[in-house]
Amino acid sequence: MTSDETRDGVALTNLDQPLFDGADATKRDLVDYLDAVRERILPALRGRALSVMRVRPGQPPFMQKNLPKYAPSWIRTVTIWAEASHRQVTYALCDDRRTLLWFANQRAVEYHPALLVGDHFTHLVLDLDPPEGGDFSLVVRAAGLIREALGQAGLAGAVKTSGAKGVHVFVPVAAGPGLDDLAAATRAIAARAERLDPALATTAFIKEDRQGKVFLDSTRAGGATVVSAYSPRIRPGAPVSFPVSWDELDRVTPRDFTIRTAPGLLGDGDPWAACLPPPRSLPADLVEEGHTIPVARVQAMHEGKRRARARRGD
Repeated sequence: MTSDETRDGVALTNLDQPLFDGADATKRDLVDYLDAVRERILPALRGRALSVMRVRPGQPPFMQKNLPKYAPSWIRTVTIWAEASHRQVTYALCDDRRTLLWFANQRAVEYHPALLVGDHFTHLVLDLDPPEGGDFSLVVRAAGLIREALGQAGLAGAVKTSGAKGVHVFVPVAAGPGLDDLAAATRAIAARAERLDPALATTAFIKEDRQGKVFLDSTRAGGATVVSAYSPRIRPGAPVSFPVSWDELDRVTPRDFTIRTAPGLLGDGDPWAACLPPPRSLPADLVEEGHTIPVARVQAMHEGKRRARARRGD
């Protein structure tokens, strides 16, 4: 395979191939985009175990966690025990331009960094999804509920489009809380936001129970990952997860931000870094409340089994 181009010592190949079905973009467009925004996306990735979503011609997208054995030796790594699969996973650390370019050449479209650096959980995250067929304006209103609940708890967050149909609210947290407390605080914020307007928002994990409401997903804690700010998504038109100020959230749609349009909207700054407030400690009462709320995935699993038994007439 010949190189179409070399940047920072990284051979880039097959740049004129279509990126994926519906992208309306080539692999070159992906490489050029990530290179253009590298000074913004790298700070969001640096020092964090990285999972990526890759696309290959004629194959469905797939998540890659383990760094392939053929990866260059200069890519920094971190090895983490995966409890779910009972094995050690060697993740890449995307800390510099040539690592980012190497991933782009591997057709890594989406970048999902861990929510911790070392043993410090750095963010509490809420993922807001609209109901089927629901307008983005519903998500904007629900994000306002999250912001209000955070403010009442003495916390603050920043918001970005998810690159799909919803938004992510990131809340920087001071070092200290373990996984269980961080997850508990996330559940409590979602529950408090739901109580502010139960006709608009829900924490129901089972889709059929959401009744046309915005889903406040509180399960992105600990070992979970969330797509990075500025990361492209494998969606029609190759949209980008893009930071938006709270005051401007009701003036945009996720379709406004793609790998073609996003670089021109950045100017000389880094809006994600500018939007993120300083880390704050989790209030004890928030954590305590969260520990009284069942873990959504576990509760949904048990409820699903109960409903299946009821349908069978057990």
